[in-house]
Amino acid sequence: MATSTPFTVSVPDHRLEKLRAKLELTEFPDELENAGWDYGAPLADVKRLTAYWKDGFDWKKQEADINRLPQFQTQIKVDGYEALRIHFIHQKSENFLHGAGPGSFLEVVKLLPLLAKQNGSRAPAFHLVAPSLPNFGFSDGVNKRGFGLKQYAETCHKLMLHLGYDQYVTQGGDWGSHITRVIGLQYPQYCKASHINYVRPAHAPTFAKSPALALQHALTPYSSYEKAGLARTQWFRNEGCGYNEIQRTKPQTLGYGLADSPVALLAWIYEKLHDWTDSYPWTDDEILTWVSIYWFSTAGPAANTRIYYEVGHATDSVRSALGEYIPHVKLGLAYFPKDLDIPPKSWGSTLGPVVFERQHPDGGHFAAHERPEALVDDLNKMFGKGGGAYGVIKGREGYS
Repeated sequence: MATSTPFTVSVPDHRLEKLRAKLELTEFPDELENAGWDYGAPLADVKRLTAYWKDGFDWKKQEADINRLPQFQTQIKVDGYEALRIHFIHQKSENFLHGAGPGSFLEVVKLLPLLAKQNGSRAPAFHLVAPSLPNFGFSDGVNKRGFGLKQYAETCHKLMLHLGYDQYVTQGGDWGSHITRVIGLQYPQYCKASHINYVRPAHAPTFAKSPALALQHALTPYSSYEKAGLARTQWFRNEGCGYNEIQRTKPQTLGYGLADSPVALLAWIYEKLHDWTDSYPWTDDEILTWVSIYWFSTAGPAANTRIYYEVGHATDSVRSALGEYIPHVKLGLAYFPKDLDIPPKSWGSTLGPVVFERQHPDGGHFAAHERPEALVDDLNKMFGKGGGAYGVIKGREGYS
């Protein structure tokens, strides 16, 4: 078994100089009058961010802040693939639950201080592991076809075993939500509970699979929150998921633009940061730090798009199982009104043995960054004393 070694982000000066040179040579498109956000990222915003990225943004300062995090790297061998160097954050607490967060490592930064310490007798403390997934951040890229959700879940699971956690709980949003679900599907003897903030059931409850829920669904009108959630979901499918179709079908073609043009990458990501959040007041430094992680990533800024192709073209049963009932793993569900899919609660209950659920009054797709306190409060209630998942790891309840 490979050892874990401390990791430091260090982008060499010649890469920063090359980035500035590319930004200097940018040719911008025109824009229609009063286009706003309807056509995508506004020209004035992208020009402002480009100018600041070139002449004002201090990557080295952001790099120093990232390097204050407890970062490590180790090799993980996924079946059928070469060993991959995986970058991850590993924060320990004195009295802990073992928790994995398979999403972007940058998204957990605001969660770290909130989850590390026990808050009196109410809140448990967690050991937290947050990896950069393969093809993302500072983990290796994959050079062979077929690396889908099953392989991402295997990567995260083997990382937890490598760190000595033979039982653990998981939390995830975005791709982390899907990967969390697959971990529960494939490794229920290890993964004891999951909390997700991207809830995507396959369909409404049916009498064939969930008769009690189906009857409840048939007799109970949707709440105003649920009606608004369905409207938001429909908006996203009509107006917001073109990126998904491109990345799911022809990621290589898109990759030429993302790999060569930092402004193309900036606009591609900035649009999502705006559209997928609930009026979150992004600073230019936050935006450019997120975009820079993609630009300076180990596998390059195009590699992360391939997950959409691999999942969309998978031939195994894993993808179809994601939206169905997964037994044995206790489940917590968090709904945020500006997420991308916000199903009614009765639909979410078809996903597994739900022990916690909450409809938040505000927040969007990047809940760990937008509303960290709300997300941590969910975890405290779910895993704390009196919660539905309290004591799922015997002897490691998170209290002294």
